[in-house]
Amino acid sequence: MSHPIRQRGRPKGFHDSSDKTRIQALDRALDVLEALASQGGQTLSEIASGLDQSPATIYRVLTTLGLRGIVETDPADQTWHVGPAAFRIGSAFLRRSSVVERARPIMRMLMEKTGETANLGIERGDQVLFLSQVETHETIRAFFAPGTLSPLHSSGIGKALLCVAPNERVARLMARAPERFTANTIIDVDTMLSDLAQSRARGFAHDNEERTLGMRCLAAPVLNLHGEAVAGISVSGPTTRLTPARVETVGALVRDAAGALSRAQGAPA
Repeated sequence: MSHPIRQRGRPKGFHDSSDKTRIQALDRALDVLEALASQGGQTLSEIASGLDQSPATIYRVLTTLGLRGIVETDPADQTWHVGPAAFRIGSAFLRRSSVVERARPIMRMLMEKTGETANLGIERGDQVLFLSQVETHETIRAFFAPGTLSPLHSSGIGKALLCVAPNERVARLMARAPERFTANTIIDVDTMLSDLAQSRARGFAHDNEERTLGMRCLAAPVLNLHGEAVAGISVSGPTTRLTPARVETVGALVRDAAGALSRAQGAPA
């Protein structure tokens, strides 16, 4: 029995990203959604001002998104928030890979062994996209909500991913003049390559207050059966608990957790 050929639905000029292929109203709606995602609980006038749009235009966008449950409003203070439908749509991204589901028990165990927050992230351009987190029970802790982005060059997971990248890739990244966040942020290629070489030798990367003063992060790459980095796993916490004396011990636990998750992804033992 023959089966009909599936139409791929790619119009002529599929890869054309010029303005003529973009829908302005949809662009505006996505701007609103991104604004709410980055800073929830905004009033209509705050959103309009932040996006340099008229309140009437933004109100129409919010009303349309609200009818689909993508945003919702709090009548008490007249603020708008990301709605449950946006979460359901976003969750489809996580379902594309089994790494998030397989990582959860490993991250939970890592948090219990170290007493610090465990994180999972993947590379997106020059940044790390955080997918999942298991928080410590401590009052003072690191927090990276799913969807948070952090620069590769100044984050533990980012540097762990760069450990398995070619030197040419690292050089191109550093040539784009990455931002210096603290006095410890590495912004030149030679220093970064040296730091990554040390990370490969010990099996984990070290964000030593390079993104935020008072916070350290130890991370290792998660590999697939081809030896490619598909994610990074880390432990992050305040320097008062993640002291220099604990770096090697906690780093080894992170390295072992990344190895266990890599094997679950098909990487050789």
